[in-house]
Formats: sequence, C-alpha cells, structure tokens
Amino acid sequence: MSFVFALLGGIVGLLFGLYHIRLSGQKNLVRYLEHELAEELPLLIARGESEHLEFKSTYRWDVRQQRTNRALELIVIKAIAGFLNREGGTLLIGVEDNGNIIGIDSDFQTLKHKNRDGFERALMDTVKTSLGGNACALLHCRFHDIENKTICRVIVESAVEPVYYHEDSVARLMVRTGNSTRELDAREAHAYLSSRTTKSFSL
Repeated sequence: MSFVFALLGGIVGLLFGLYHIRLSGQKNLVRYLEHELAEELPLLIARGESEHLEFKSTYRWDVRQQRTNRALELIVIKAIAGFLNREGGTLLIGVEDNGNIIGIDSDFQTLKHKNRDGFERALMDTVKTSLGGNACALLHCRFHDIENKTICRVIVESAVEPVYYHEDSVARLMVRTGNSTRELDAREAHAYLSSRTTKSFSL
C-alpha cells in the first residue's frame, strides 16, 4: 500500500512540476511581449532594419504593378522563417525599407475579409502551409495606426527546433544574417544544425 501512495505522490509531483514549467514559460512569454510592445513604434522604425528588425512594404499588394502579387507573401514568410531560426525578431508590414510608412490598407482590399482579422488569418494560413502549423504558435500579430495608416507588427519567437521553408516540394533552411534573410547551402545547413544540436545537449 505504501508503494501505491509513493507512486501516486510521484505522479502528482511530476504533474505539478510540468504545470510549473508551463506556467513559467507563459510568464516569460508575457514579459517578452510586454517589453516588445512597450517600445514606441516610431522609435522602432527610426532604428532601421537590423538582425532583429525587418520592414516589408506590403504582404501581397504589389505597389509597382498595382495588383495582387502572391509571390510577395513568400518573401514575408522567408523573413519570418529567418527570425524563427535565429533569436526571433520583429517584422513590420506596411513600412518601406527606408522607414516610410505606407500601411497595409491596400492589402486589406485583396482579402476575402477586408479587415485586421482577415489579414492575420491570411498570414497565418500562409505560415501554416509554408512553415508548418507549429510555427503559428510562435507568431504574435499586433496592429497599429500611425499617420492614419495601419501597419502590422509580427513578433516572432525563436524556435527550439529548426523550421524549414517549403517551396516546390523542397525544404529550405532560412536564417537571419545581419539585416537580411538568406537560404543556407548544404554545407552551411549542416554546420548550423550541428551547432544547434551541440547547444541543446549543453543545456
């Protein structure tokens, strides 16, 4: 009987420990988001692009051709993948490379649901298709009105496991390097994966 009680006590202790770990993780995420959102958007834009900050003019609206261009969506997804495979970061959609704010109102008009919810849903659907469903849980969309224009701030957490970008049945490994995102070749990908494995074992 004492063995049964000991076993039950061990199970309860394990469940409590797992709950505590999960709760701690949620608290860390809340602190991260609060810190991220505390920074004023104009100041963030004024800093310019960096290893942890990327600007994209639009999500799918081609400003030059004045039409929907689905290829632009994939450029956004690659940027997100790059952040996921590094230390995370922030993607501002509706801001040009030079910091000029153009907003995403033109993007809204290309969507079935022409509002913020429709935009976030479309973005997450593309992320799920190209990066996998697990990646969606690491993204947090916030919308801001600035200069009478709407921009989308996508806060990207760092992924524990490598996240692959899938295109034409090919899995590609995108990584943020400096203020740009690039695809790793076979040798670089091997070195990158080896370094992540070594880091995981050292934790």
